[in-house]
This record gives sequence, C-alpha cells and structure tokens, in this order.
Amino acid sequence: MLKKEIKELLHEGTVIPAHPLALNANRELDEERQRLLTRYYIASGAGGVAVGVHSTQFEIRDKDIDLFEPVLRLGSEEVDNASLDRPFVKVAGIVGPTRQAIGEAELASSLGYDMGLLSMGGLSEYSELELIKRAEKVGEKIPLFGFYLQPAVGGQVLSYDFWRDFAEIPTVHAIKMAPFNRYQTLDVVRAVCASSRYKDIALYTGNDDNIIPDLLTTYRFKVNGKYREKSIVGGLLGHWAVWTRKAVELLEEIKEKRDHEGADLTELLTRGIEVTDTNAVIFDAEHDFHGCIPGIHEILRRQGLLEGRWCLNPDETLSEGQMEEIDRVYESYPHLNDDEFVEDFLSGR
Repeated sequence: MLKKEIKELLHEGTVIPAHPLALNANRELDEERQRLLTRYYIASGAGGVAVGVHSTQFEIRDKDIDLFEPVLRLGSEEVDNASLDRPFVKVAGIVGPTRQAIGEAELASSLGYDMGLLSMGGLSEYSELELIKRAEKVGEKIPLFGFYLQPAVGGQVLSYDFWRDFAEIPTVHAIKMAPFNRYQTLDVVRAVCASSRYKDIALYTGNDDNIIPDLLTTYRFKVNGKYREKSIVGGLLGHWAVWTRKAVELLEEIKEKRDHEGADLTELLTRGIEVTDTNAVIFDAEHDFHGCIPGIHEILRRQGLLEGRWCLNPDETLSEGQMEEIDRVYESYPHLNDDEFVEDFLSGR
C-alpha cells in the first residue's frame, strides 16, 4: 500500500531523476560514487529517485553482472541515511516476463522501495490483455508506476484501450509517459481521464524531448457529458539525472506560472526549446540514442560526480561528433547547468 505522504507528493508533482550507474575503469560498480550520486539528487531537492531503470543500464540484471540487488540496496540505504524530514519516493525499475517482474517487485519491496516503475518493453510476444494481467500480478507485490517506453529503446506502441484498462488497476498510482510522441502521450492522458480512477493517478512526463510543454499543458476531455481535466505534474526523466538542481528550480517556476492565470509563458516555452536542443545532444537523438547513457555520464564526469563515461557494454560509447555537440550546448545554454551547485556540493562532502 502506498504511503499517504508519498501519494500526496506524487500528485503535487516532483522531480524524479532516473539514476545512472557509477562504474570504474574496469567496468565494476563504483560504490562510493554510486552513493554520491544519490546524495547529489537528494541535496538538489529532488523528490525521489528511480533506480534499476534504463539510465541504470538494463545489463545490471545479467547473470554474469548481477548488480540489480546491490544497486537497489545502495540507493535505498542512502535515502534512509539522509533522515529526510520531507517525503521522498523510492522507485525501482521492474522489467521482464511476469515471473521475473514479480521477483523484481518482491526484491524492491523488501529493500524499502515505495513503487515499481513497470516497463512494458521487450514483451512483444505478450498481448495487451496479457500485459494487463502481468501488471495486476506485479501490483500485488508493490504499488505501480506505469511506464510507456519509446520503441527506439525497446518499448512498444500500446493502444488507448490498453491504457484505459491499465488505469483501472487499483495498485496503479502514477504513469510515466515516455513514447517521445505527442499522439501516444495523448492516448495515455485521455485514457486516464476516461477511467473511474482518473483522480487517483498522477501523470509524469518521461518525454525528454518535450519536458516544459508537457508540464505546462492542461488536458481537457468530455467524459459522459462532463469535462475532465488532467495535468502532467512532474517528471521521471533521464534528462533530470544531470543538472538536477536546475530541474528542481524549473519545476517550481512552472508550478508558480501554472497557478497564475494569464501568466506570460513565452520565456518558458523558449527555454523549452533550449532544453530539447540540449537533450537531443546528451541523448544522441541523431544516432537513434546510441550515445544516450554515455552522454549522461559525460555531463556527470565533467562535474566531478563520475570518474568516467564507462558503461557495462564496452560498445556503448559517445557517437561521432557527440562530444563536440555537448561542448556546443554547454556554451550556448550556461543557464541550464548546475555546475556551481555541484561544486559546492562536492566541496562539502
């Protein structure tokens, strides 16, 4: 059962970074820097972390690597060690066929995680009905954070009817929409609005290519003759794994503007294009996101939070020209980075 204060936090809207994996030059877990990253997100004012997700590298589940439990445990321990006086949601990535997903949910729950971010990716052999049944079974083990993953990195297109049925599952409390597609994002929001639980589900953007417009938009649909409205209140984002302090400040600014009718949103929308330009570079959209995780690592390396860009897969490296593009966006949009905050954070550790 989801704690009341966590549910309230989710509906208020918060920043949830998708936690990267810290490795040393031997491509082994760097426990000190893994813990350091979690402390950085806490210090930045984020309202949670998501561990064991795409940014943490799915290979942590491989038998010869076997880092899923250690990484989840380290994240949970650091949050607990912080003894926070505010709510902070611990989200664990849940993937795989039903049996694997149930096992991961049980492990996450035993380690103190509040929710499971349930991916429907990599399950093309499942029908939509089978995916619903899988979600119901996993939801018996841990409260669910639904996840619409873009096809470019292993997701699949899911129908409006699927999301309407998914929203009716009593253990679903939030949905991350990351199809990187406006039509498919619209399917999820409309489906939630049409469900009997539309007030119970918090919507989060995972569309790293459209962060600010997603957070500024109110969706309105007529259901049974009456209008229902829903907003995307926060983000669970790989993009927010870097420059997190600025992401927290951005969300607070958006909330303030949303609450004032007639507020001028022009500057925010312009900044939204800057964020999208930056994300295209960090995530390596030009090369079908091949350099996504190394791009995240490069920003954290420059700031001193990671030692290097190493990934578990040696072939997962920056794409040709990506480093130069990172230089470009760093120079073009200095107001988007939190380098000064990170410098202060590291000096005080």
